[in-house]
Amino acid sequence: MIPLRDVIPSRTVPFVTVSIILLNAAAWVLEISMTKGELNRFLVTYGVVPAAFRPVTLFTSMFLHGGWSHVIGNMWYLWIFGDNIEDDFGHGRFLIFYLLCGLTAAVGQIVMEPASLLPTIGASGAIAGVMGAYFVLYPRSRVLTLVPIFLFHVIEVPAIALLGFWFLMQLFNAGAVASMANTGQGRGVCCPRRRLRRRHPRRLRLQAAPAIPRVGRIARWPVAAGFSRPADVRLKADATAHARRGTRPAID
Repeated sequence: MIPLRDVIPSRTVPFVTVSIILLNAAAWVLEISMTKGELNRFLVTYGVVPAAFRPVTLFTSMFLHGGWSHVIGNMWYLWIFGDNIEDDFGHGRFLIFYLLCGLTAAVGQIVMEPASLLPTIGASGAIAGVMGAYFVLYPRSRVLTLVPIFLFHVIEVPAIALLGFWFLMQLFNAGAVASMANTGQGRGVCCPRRRLRRRHPRRLRLQAAPAIPRVGRIARWPVAAGFSRPADVRLKADATAHARRGTRPAID
């Protein structure tokens, strides 16, 4: 579904909404002009990294995106629904509301994963706040939507239906954001077992498949065998032999 416009006309020029869209578009053009290494460093610097938090990134991360569908989807929904909220709130209050929604989403990510080294980017938190305000103010509004049913048809869809579709888009775009934000530091955090295997291959082999000694032989690897001293292995061997013969070991 591709929303075209809502049925509620705006009475004022939404220049704050337009300005936000232009800033996001400029930031995206800057992102796609970088090499992969430059982009990784750029996202770590200006995205929200919970483990290395800097307050300024709460604002800068709202203007960065992880893919074409991510930026186009967010900006298109902002264009469809943002003008009515700006018209209702006023330009100044709408800007404050938009930024507060984005800040709240970023802070929530920090609280949920405080030790993460992956940068969080995107305007989805701010857009979600705008859409929530729209559905509260205009719960019965409808949106002209292009729907591909055999052929393309333009029909009126309840605005609440587009909320669920937008959330599905966010789940789809989450993979793109993660791949864009997957820096060298992030790979080290996501795959600590790989690094440990390189540093201690013998220790991991013993933990994964411990070599249990045969009965009557002194264990060379007491930790892998589950005993603390070689004498324990001998005692277990004696007890096993008495159990097979049906006799009891002598107790001193």
